[in-house]
Amino acid sequence: MLRILSPSILAADFCHLEQDIKAAQNGGAKWLHIDVMDGVFVPAISFGMCVIKSIRKCTDLFFDTHLMITDPIRYVEEFARLGSNGITVHEEACKDVSATLDAIHKAGCRAGLSINPETPIGKIEPYLDKADMILLMSVEPGSGGQEYLPESTNRIREVRRMLETSGRNIDLEVDGGIRMTNLKEVLDAGANVIVAGSAIFTGDITANVQDFLRVF
Repeated sequence: MLRILSPSILAADFCHLEQDIKAAQNGGAKWLHIDVMDGVFVPAISFGMCVIKSIRKCTDLFFDTHLMITDPIRYVEEFARLGSNGITVHEEACKDVSATLDAIHKAGCRAGLSINPETPIGKIEPYLDKADMILLMSVEPGSGGQEYLPESTNRIREVRRMLETSGRNIDLEVDGGIRMTNLKEVLDAGANVIVAGSAIFTGDITANVQDFLRVF
């Protein structure tokens, strides 16, 4: 399965966001991870529709939009209209997971389903017929720069086995605390889409992306 790096702009410098995005793209990144947080589902508030609308003008990267918001179906159509290519929602935040995934597809986007570290992985199984990607959080969602939770590695292995059993070509994305020191462990466990924030946007962004991609 194709391995993909999705740099998270949550860790970028918003004083020169366009330059940071282009630096990641120059390093070979094809995706951009966009964390939308509402201060309700998670404690933090990040950025929303106006940011996606603005940065869509400066890059053709795949927008991997991660909605960490309550009842996300309310905003699916708008995020798609503004340029999101994939929209991921949380199982814990949806009143009706199936309807939300359907709405994402109807809006013309790839549908992702995420779960938090404490959520049993069995919660995703009923929706594998509708999900294009599963996103496992390997930190508690809501802020960047956290340390990778070691128990995440076994969860990645278990979900990868579940996805293979499903017979569908479903991506497995992992988000939280991934650095050069544990990247190979996460990939070997079965992840094929890697979200990295601080490890990419601290220092030489282009070189950091290239370092990650060499491990891929």
